[in-house]
Amino acid sequence: MKTWTPRDGDAFLTDESFVFYTFGYEHPPNRVFAFLKYVPSRFKSRFPIPFLSRRWKLDNIELARPEQLYTARNFRTLLETYRQSYPDYVYLCPQRQRSLLAPLRRPIKRVFAPNQCLQGLLEKKRRDRLEATTAELTTLLSTASGVPLEDFGVHGSIALNMHTNKSDIDLVVYGARNFRKLEKAVDNLVNEKKLEYHCGHPLDKIRKHKLKFKGKNVVYTAVRKPEEVDSKYGDYKYVQVTPVAFNCTVADDSQAMFRPAVYRIADYSPINPTSEIRRGQEPSTVVSMIGLYRNVARKGEQLEVSGFLEQVEQVKNGRAHFQVVVGSGTLEDEYMWPKQAFVHKN
Repeated sequence: MKTWTPRDGDAFLTDESFVFYTFGYEHPPNRVFAFLKYVPSRFKSRFPIPFLSRRWKLDNIELARPEQLYTARNFRTLLETYRQSYPDYVYLCPQRQRSLLAPLRRPIKRVFAPNQCLQGLLEKKRRDRLEATTAELTTLLSTASGVPLEDFGVHGSIALNMHTNKSDIDLVVYGARNFRKLEKAVDNLVNEKKLEYHCGHPLDKIRKHKLKFKGKNVVYTAVRKPEEVDSKYGDYKYVQVTPVAFNCTVADDSQAMFRPAVYRIADYSPINPTSEIRRGQEPSTVVSMIGLYRNVARKGEQLEVSGFLEQVEQVKNGRAHFQVVVGSGTLEDEYMWPKQAFVHKN
């Protein structure tokens, strides 16, 4: 594990056979911030949360998956379960003064990095039907967008080699510029009837990241390239201030496609004037920890946001600014809705 630099979306298997997905890009030296994706079926009774009825098999391990991967209630329940039964998975983060799921690197048995998983799939001499469709689609997207194949990856059940012919295709593209090129190429391919958009949630119509290809559901997301990671763990301290709900304008969307999704904002305007924050605490950024809110608005567009205001202090020089976190794990009703979509939280 010494040579592995964790990036958002890398999956890993621990000694106890839990499957986690890496969250973000800043990690303590001997730990990895992550969220739980699969639980060994034999341990399921220890987790008082609803699970999907379907089962997966990784090698000879039967796995179960929580119904909801990210809610504040589930996060608190999982944290408490791990604290009681697997305390090494819980980390009291000094930068945030709160406990988070962050497995030690020591019990990690295997890592499934999307770019390496796709490379392995493309090098296979014999592929099953879904693998062949994945290879065909990735090649099509690479050719249409001009994004090299090595800047694509695959994750989800295909990456873990526990897919069935009914599984979805989950693709990754590395780099903001590559993501924007891919967006344009996908739009052209839809117009050419080689792909079609597949919209379930209202925000899918804005993000346009869900597709249909040869009858298969497809989703693509973005991961930062190493040169796009501009800070490291310990550079900043974070202090929660207060819940806020407000309207704003997107001032910069250049990091909106990643997770966490980062939007620089302007024109902060509280929805309820009685909950106005103190002067000087106006946020300059909205950061969404919830994948649903990646890439939901472009520069100049309006957002309605509900989240948790926090102070961000640069450790080296003490300079501070304020941001709002959507998906803080503290409140249930945290969201960001683009005004132009005419979508409401209810």
